[in-house]
Order: sequence, then structure tokens, then C-alpha cells
Amino acid sequence: MQENYDKCLETILHHEGGYVNHPSDPGGETNMGVTKKVYVAFGGTKDMKDLEFNDVAPIYRKNYWDRLKCDNVPVGLDLCLFDFGVNAGTGRSAKFLQRMIGTTADGGIGPNTLKKLADYIDTHGLEETIKEFQEDRQDYYEKLSTFKTFGRGWTRRVEETTELALSMVWVSTAKTAEDSTKVD
Repeated sequence: MQENYDKCLETILHHEGGYVNHPSDPGGETNMGVTKKVYVAFGGTKDMKDLEFNDVAPIYRKNYWDRLKCDNVPVGLDLCLFDFGVNAGTGRSAKFLQRMIGTTADGGIGPNTLKKLADYIDTHGLEETIKEFQEDRQDYYEKLSTFKTFGRGWTRRVEETTELALSMVWVSTAKTAEDSTKVD
């Protein structure tokens, strides 16, 4: 859903910030969260310091949102899956979700994962699913050797993303309830 993609991308770009080339960051030269390697592989030719929204939006759509099948994931959880995919890799994000819901953790989201996810949400609820995914994500960060350097930022990102994801669920639920009460 384009509307939710745009809202999620806005959040991602807020967290990713602008140009950085931190010596402790294994991603190297990055702007708006896109590494130079990814940008060049996508056909980009600008200097990394000159990237703009329109340069990175198609990369995020194809390489992250679409790869993680976020259009097929419930609102709120799509943001969490997308954000973790951007920050730690789409395969890792997908595998965390797959392990959590008890399906084969192959890093590719397809019909089987989506069916198992729907069953999991039916049992546990969407809000609890989001919270559990984000807790697993935080645990992952805390085990990284670079947590001492980047941990505060990662923790803030997880907290902010969780809060926004849950609010997206509440807004979506309220809108669905409102739509169901309208008379033709």
C-alpha cells in the first residue's frame, strides 16, 4: 500500500539521517541510510553527499519494502520489518520474523511465511506480534560488539519504531471500525 510505504519511508529517513562515514560503521559511506555500495549497484552516479529523497526512495521500495513483501504484512508490523531490514539486512529481518512465527528461516518471505504469520497474529494478536519482534530485534543489537558505540541510537530507534508501529495499528483499527459503521 503506497500510503503506508510513504509513511514508513519517512520514519526510516528520519532515523537514518544524512551523510555519514563513521570509521566504526561497517556500512561505510552512507547517505539517508543508503550505502555507497547499494547506491552504485542500483545505478546511482551522484556523489554520496549529494543524494536526495528521489534518489533513495526507489532503492528503499525495491531493495527493502518489496523484498520483504511489506504490502502483504499488516500495518505496523510492516514498519518494523522494513526498518530492521534497512538497518540490519532484509534477510536478517525476514529470518527473525520467520523464527518468531515458527516457520523455515530462509530469509525469503513468500506465501508460506505470510500464511504462518497470519496464523500467528490470529493467535497472539498484532500488537503482541509487533512487541515480540521488536524485543527480539533489541536483543540482537545488544549482542553486537558495536553496541557500546551505536547502542543508544539503536535502542532509541527500536523504541520509536515500536511506538509508531503500535499507533499505526490503533489508527488502522479505528479506521476499519469507522468504515464498517458507515451506511451506503
